[in-house]
Amino acid sequence: MVDIDNVDLTEKIVRTSGSHNCGGRCIIKAHVKGNRIVRISTDDDIADTVTVPQLRGCLRCRSYKDKLYHPDRITYPQKRIGKRGQGKFTRITWDEALDNIAAKTKRVMADYGPDAIYFQYATGNEGLVSEQQWLRRLMGLYGGYLGYYGSYSTACTQIATPYTYGTNQTGNSRETWVNSKLIILLGWNPAETIHGTNTAYYLKLAKQAGAEIICIDPLYTNTAIGLADEWIALRPTTDSALLDAMAYTMITENLQDQAFLDKYCLGFDEAHMPPGVPAGNAYKSYILGDSQDYTAKTPAWAEAITGVPQATIIRLARKYATNRPGALIQGYGPQRHAYGEQAVRSATVLAAMTGNIGVAGGWAAGAGYPARSPYIAELPRFNPNPAKISVFCWPDAIIRGRGMGPDLSVRGVKALTANIKLMFNLGGNCLVNQHADNNATAKIIADESLVELIVVSDHYITPSAKYADIILPADNMLERDNIVTPWGYGDYILYMNKVVDTIGECRNGYAWISDLAERLGLKAEFTEGRSREDWLRYLVAKTAEHNPGFPSFEEFKAKGVYRWQYDQPSIAFAEQINDFANHPFPTPSGKIEIFSPRLWAMNKPEEIPAIPKYLPAWEGPEATLKDQYPLQCIGHHYKRRVHSTFDNTSWMEEAGPQEVWVSPSDAAVRGVSNGSLVRVFNDRGEVELPAKVTPRIMPGVISIPQGAWWMPDADGVDKRGCINTLTKYQPTPLAFGNPTHTNLVQMIKA
Repeated sequence: MVDIDNVDLTEKIVRTSGSHNCGGRCIIKAHVKGNRIVRISTDDDIADTVTVPQLRGCLRCRSYKDKLYHPDRITYPQKRIGKRGQGKFTRITWDEALDNIAAKTKRVMADYGPDAIYFQYATGNEGLVSEQQWLRRLMGLYGGYLGYYGSYSTACTQIATPYTYGTNQTGNSRETWVNSKLIILLGWNPAETIHGTNTAYYLKLAKQAGAEIICIDPLYTNTAIGLADEWIALRPTTDSALLDAMAYTMITENLQDQAFLDKYCLGFDEAHMPPGVPAGNAYKSYILGDSQDYTAKTPAWAEAITGVPQATIIRLARKYATNRPGALIQGYGPQRHAYGEQAVRSATVLAAMTGNIGVAGGWAAGAGYPARSPYIAELPRFNPNPAKISVFCWPDAIIRGRGMGPDLSVRGVKALTANIKLMFNLGGNCLVNQHADNNATAKIIADESLVELIVVSDHYITPSAKYADIILPADNMLERDNIVTPWGYGDYILYMNKVVDTIGECRNGYAWISDLAERLGLKAEFTEGRSREDWLRYLVAKTAEHNPGFPSFEEFKAKGVYRWQYDQPSIAFAEQINDFANHPFPTPSGKIEIFSPRLWAMNKPEEIPAIPKYLPAWEGPEATLKDQYPLQCIGHHYKRRVHSTFDNTSWMEEAGPQEVWVSPSDAAVRGVSNGSLVRVFNDRGEVELPAKVTPRIMPGVISIPQGAWWMPDADGVDKRGCINTLTKYQPTPLAFGNPTHTNLVQMIKA
């Protein structure tokens, strides 16, 4: 029994942060009494100034306590009993679990080689010393594994943008937005997706400085409500059609910056094409209808596709062309479509046409990876196996595997030598929940003749964990030290101090992976004799070597944050624009490649054109399937979740219930009122959830907030409302990325 009289109930405050893929990184202050967190507050240690704003947490940060003490937390290792996917497990010891994993790893490596071992994409536990990094280090030492490229969030942006600019580092620092006269947010909702702590604040500063903000989105988002001067509703999958029509207006009214295009760009018009390309393949020719499709991309043409009135398109084009500098900032939603690569590249052309590249207040492409990023050390690791697949294409590597080549996303080798036989899913929910087509995906991983062992490390029996053969109980981010960085914007780094002791038999990843290394005969090489704290000290020391003034480990740990200071803002491609002769763009031609010779050489013009084009989606407003399934369905990011993290947290359910957004007109013809239970379905599956009848979504479109946990009943109807019950597994043609905003459905009253 605990001697209550001797428990220290003095409140102490521990500085830490979050390690989920939430889009921001904030300072969390955990208030602790007697090894229990009693409340959570946030950054208030410095003056909140324009130049150095506080790193204040949102409602998700404030709910970490509820998540930590959830009654369903896994506290001991388990192994599957019954069929895979039934979610039936029995308790085992750590030794039994690790003996089993080690034996299977040895056999799979011996029988199939490293292509058969795969680490599932996972972002539920991030940081410089997470389980993902530790296990990659170990398996690299053991002979390698099948790698992946891209991400579920940004696959098309990552792959497509370099075909225009030669790099993904295309974003200005956020303080330059105060120089903008116009900011167009295309499918971007940073008020909820965050995309860098304080991003919405920087947009607010721009608005106060006189910038007009326009939000283009099927939804009237919280960002539009709080910041926008205008909301333009756009049908999903049609972003490129809108941008094409804006280009048409600029060209026909002679509003483009022709001097900029002539000097810096390849392929805008026939006079600036690479040699050997037949006439009619320049971007201007496509826009004016002088190319093979003989269709001028007029605002009237775009109105029929996008639902945006042609007068609005003309007005928007004139504003962007004449109110300089202007920033056309595209979120990650538009590139999660059937041909998401085209939307990404279409926006880059408009930035070039308006001369808004390389200037303060302008913007080059997409949501933009920062053009400036400080050096931060990583754990030393190396994968001797060069084979990689797209992060989204692992089901193909399970089913087809051996012999699978570049036509199915493989890089680094001509073909894979084996199917995936061993999967590690550490802190993630993409085995089922966050991958496309839950029903079909679940059938693949439930087949025990395919993948032989699935290992899951997590806090709860998530929909993905139900398909595990072995479940390992993970410690919580508040129960360990770590170091985290903002994945979007923010020139700082945070130390995560351990707040409380862990519970039950939960273990840190370094501890159990070190034990696994011992079973594989690699403990000395893996640990190098270092404790977990020793590795954190190593990372701080290596970071300090490249950053004069970086604090000591003790100072960093005590303060919890280090901020880089810069005299000047970062402006992507300023060197190229200001001194083009000595600083060409990092493309093969040295120019902004509106026409990409590399894409031309692929000779797949119907799906991978050399210039950005509008390509009708396989399930979009022009698809014949629309007669059967008349509603376009997307899955927006929601303030109450970080993807699927927090879906089982009661506090966040109060903040934002799971409900399908539907317009009043679409609801009325179906006899649906606000709060009605409805069924949304297509050929892939069916979900049942309440309806939110609201004018905040355009007619013809419904939206189910992404991240809800997949909970099918005995008839296969998902009772929670997981959008991926309805989405299609069909990777995009160039990036092999995630197209899961491309869905046609029907909705009826339940």
